[in-house]
Amino acid sequence: MADRSGIEAGTEQERNIEVVRRYLRTFLTKDLAELAEVVAEDVEIYGCATTVRGRRYPEGAVSSPGLTVLDQQILEIFAAEDRVVVSMAQTYRRDATGATTVQSACKMYRLAGGRIVQFWGEQDTYGLLRGLGLLPDEPIAF
Repeated sequence: MADRSGIEAGTEQERNIEVVRRYLRTFLTKDLAELAEVVAEDVEIYGCATTVRGRRYPEGAVSSPGLTVLDQQILEIFAAEDRVVVSMAQTYRRDATGATTVQSACKMYRLAGGRIVQFWGEQDTYGLLRGLGLLPDEPIAF
C-alpha cells in the first residue's frame, strides 16, 4: 500500500528517504556516529561551485563550532530509484551573539547499500551570513 507520497511501504525508496532523514537529523543532534552509519566514507559532494570527497566534510558541517541548528523543517521530500530530493529550511543560532536566522536549501542524494554516496545541492549561504550579522544588511555593489 502506498503512503501519501505514493511510495509503497518497505520499498527501496522508502528506506532511502529514512536514511536521508537520519542524515539531516544529525544537524540537530550532532550525532557523528549516526552520520557515519548513513554516509559513505568516500561520499562525493557537489555544490557551491566545488566538488569534494570524504565524510569529513559533512562531519565538519554538522559539528560547526559556534553555530547551532535549532530547528529543521523538511518542506518536501521525494524519492525515485536511488535518489532522494529534499527542500528544507533550518533555523540557525550564532552562539556568540544569539542571533538566529533561517536558511533554505535544496539537496539531492544518491544512495547505495543503505548509505549516501553522493549529494548535490545549494543553500542560501548569503542569506544565512546576513541573518547572523556576519555580512552587512545592504545590497552588495558590483
